[in-house]
Amino acid sequence: MENEALKFATMAHKGQTRKYTEEPYIEHPKRVVALLKSVKHTPEMIAAAYLHDVVEDTEVSNEDIKNRFGAQVASLVEELTDEYEKAKYPNLNRRARKEREVKRQANMSPAAKTIKLADVIDNTRDIVKNDPGFARKYLREMYALTKALQGGHFHLLMKACYEVEKGRIALKMDDFADTPDREP
Repeated sequence: MENEALKFATMAHKGQTRKYTEEPYIEHPKRVVALLKSVKHTPEMIAAAYLHDVVEDTEVSNEDIKNRFGAQVASLVEELTDEYEKAKYPNLNRRARKEREVKRQANMSPAAKTIKLADVIDNTRDIVKNDPGFARKYLREMYALTKALQGGHFHLLMKACYEVEKGRIALKMDDFADTPDREP
């Protein structure tokens, strides 16, 4: 299943590149899988980690995932797909969309939370390194999200919190704890 998911994701993301590095997009899911493999996981979680962005970023549907990889993988991919993307909610600003998405993700399964934590780790490293201006907004979002992702694998939760805090310090941002919590 792992090899099939990698091949499928590679084809689905063909021609797409990462925003800052211009590397083939599939390198991001590969790094997410590598992080996921450092903790307890299932074959379905690995497949979903490779596929976590295909429904959101390509023409592949969740039904396609279900037909190819089964209901469990499709369910994980569905949980990981951003429900509040700009195209679906053009009248909501980014802050409102992200706050709703955090609230939704707080109710994901532990397996989906674990995959999302690996995604947060990789994205945070990339964004802090390559776009410090956007990283200031992004890190605040990830601070709220890491709180919501409690229940995912503890090791990856701590790693995600560390990456967010490391980015905050590198960018000399105020402590997030000083920011009043909003209900996600």
